[in-house]
Amino acid sequence: MKHSGVKLFLLFFVVSICLISMPNLAGAQQKAISLNFSNFFPAPHKNSVLADAWCKEVEKRAQGKVKITYFPGGTLTPAAQTYDNVVKGIADIGESCFAYTRGKFPMMEVIDLPLGYKSGAQATSLINAFYAKFQPKELADVKVLFLHAHGPGILHSKTPIAKMEELKGKKIRATGLAAKIVQALGAAPVGTTMPETYDALRTGVAEGAMAPIEALQGWKWGEVVSSTTQNFGSAYTTGMFIVMNKAKWNSLPPDVQKIMEDVSKEWIVKQGQVWDEIDKEGYEFTKKRGNKIIALSKEEDAKWAKAVKPILDDYIKTAKGKGIPGDEAVKFCTDYLKK
Repeated sequence: MKHSGVKLFLLFFVVSICLISMPNLAGAQQKAISLNFSNFFPAPHKNSVLADAWCKEVEKRAQGKVKITYFPGGTLTPAAQTYDNVVKGIADIGESCFAYTRGKFPMMEVIDLPLGYKSGAQATSLINAFYAKFQPKELADVKVLFLHAHGPGILHSKTPIAKMEELKGKKIRATGLAAKIVQALGAAPVGTTMPETYDALRTGVAEGAMAPIEALQGWKWGEVVSSTTQNFGSAYTTGMFIVMNKAKWNSLPPDVQKIMEDVSKEWIVKQGQVWDEIDKEGYEFTKKRGNKIIALSKEEDAKWAKAVKPILDDYIKTAKGKGIPGDEAVKFCTDYLKK
């Protein structure tokens, strides 16, 4: 009887431990936080591959606490609606361009101006430094993870253009702010989308186009142009964001928040490097086809920069009318790029 009592006690003890442990085990299994990430870049694009790698790195460091489902190619939210859909919670995390909803981000528009960019790393470094400095209220309804911007938007043409006068009257593909740049340089903007531009160049509807040089390979423009002009003095970029729903961010444990912020800081550098890698591939692609690369003289480049300066002045004036410190914004950016 004595042994039976001991056995019963041990059995009761083991069962009790199991019952106590079961809720904890269930709780542990339920702790994985499910998030989604919407991106407009198509899956094969290097920017999409890098975004997917960000998701995987966060998951790895969170050690099972987070699971991020990645949606490339606008399959979760269309590019122009991504920001608003993040605010609404349709997407937990979203990546797109500020310019797709022009007027919604008046402070961030300064980044897209023809400030004279030299590289994607430089543009990406600037946009993050700018955000850290000014903390624009227009982004207060989301958690900004990190920002980036492509390499210099420059001229690609069917005939070589080494002087600004040679641009006069030419039909150059450009949309949005780039259309203003084309006009300031004396050419006539042609408003085609990126997918339409190849045929526009091939058929002569457009005689040139403005874009980062990666478009020569990524969009195959190198097959239908013969020359690229390195007008860096008037080069523009396009600012892009990776943002998170504010309520979802606030619901995350502090350790997960720190992981996301740490990974995002590292990805700023990686993102700038990827833009420059893509541009390098664009150069290699066009050179193999025998296309020319024209480097403007210092004096000529300064002439192009002077021609687009009124666009900066116009931004400052418009921003002032909206109660935005456009003069401070432009000065910060130009000083940063000089460094």
